[in-house]
Amino acid sequence: MIPARRAPIVEPYTRSQVDVHLIDGTYELFRHFYAVPSALDGNGRDIGAVRGVLRSILSMIEGGATHLGVATDHVVESFRNELYPSYKTSEGVAPALLAQFPLVEEALEAMGIKVWPMVYFEADDALASAAAKAALDVHVNQVIICTPDKDLAQSVAGTRVVQLDRRRSIVRDEAGIIAKFGVRPRSIPDYLAVVGDSADGFPGVPGWGEKAAAATLSRYMRLEAIPQDWREWHPSIANARRLSASLAQSWNDALLFRTLATLRLDAPVFDTVEDLRWKGPAAGFEACCQAMGSPDLFRRAVSLTTAVR
Repeated sequence: MIPARRAPIVEPYTRSQVDVHLIDGTYELFRHFYAVPSALDGNGRDIGAVRGVLRSILSMIEGGATHLGVATDHVVESFRNELYPSYKTSEGVAPALLAQFPLVEEALEAMGIKVWPMVYFEADDALASAAAKAALDVHVNQVIICTPDKDLAQSVAGTRVVQLDRRRSIVRDEAGIIAKFGVRPRSIPDYLAVVGDSADGFPGVPGWGEKAAAATLSRYMRLEAIPQDWREWHPSIANARRLSASLAQSWNDALLFRTLATLRLDAPVFDTVEDLRWKGPAAGFEACCQAMGSPDLFRRAVSLTTAVR
C-alpha cells in the first residue's frame, strides 16, 4: 500500500489589501495657490500654497490613506514641447507659484511622502505609470488617482483604477468615464486629439466637438478604425461627410495631438507598492514646519505616526 501523502502546510499570507492614492501635486499646488492667503516663511519665501498642500495630504492620511505618491511638474515644459512647440509652457504662470514647486517637493519628502518631481516627463505621466504599476500588484485593492484632469481618464480601468476629484468628492470608475465623455478610457487620447485640449495647448480637429467625438469614437474606438469613406460611417453619426473631410485634411495633426494626449507608462516611479507606505515624517520635518511657522503640521504628523507603527 502506498501511504497517503500529507498535504504541505502552507502558511497564510498575512499582508492585507491596500488602497493606493496617487496625487496630482501640480493640481494641488495650483488649487491652493488661488484658494489660500499668501504667507511667507522665515526666509521671506511664499509658502502659503505649500502649507495648504501639506494640510491636504495630512487630512488624507488622517482619513485612512496608507500608501501615497505625489507627482509634480518640477518644470512645466516636457518632452512634448519638442514634439509640438505650441504645447503648454510656464509662460503666464505666476512666479510666486512656480517658486513653490521645489518647496512643496522638499516639504512633502520631509513629511515622508513619496514624491516624483518630473522634468522630462509630466506629472500626468508619473501618475499614469504609477497607476499601471500599482494595478499589477495583487495586494492592491484599488488605485485612486486624485485629480480632476481629463487626461488621467485614460488610466481608469473597471473599478480597480478610478479617478477621484477630491474638491467635488466625485469618484469615476470606467462606467463613470463613459458617462462623462461618451467613450471608454482607452479612447480618451483619440477623443482629445479631435476635440483639442486648451489647457495643454493643442486645438484639435476643426469642426469636431465633444458630441461628434463621442458618437464616432464610442463606435470605432480609435482614429484608424474610422472608415475613410464617410458613406461607410454608422448612420447614427450626424454630419459624417463634413467630419470625415475635416479629419482627412487634418489627419497628421490628429495623430500628433493623440501622441501628445497619450500618457507615458515608463516614467520612473517606485519599485514596489510598499515604497509608497507612509511611515511618518523624516527627521527634518520639524525644522521644516518651524520655518513655515506651522508647528501644528508637525504635531499632526507625529500623532499619526503612532497610529501607523
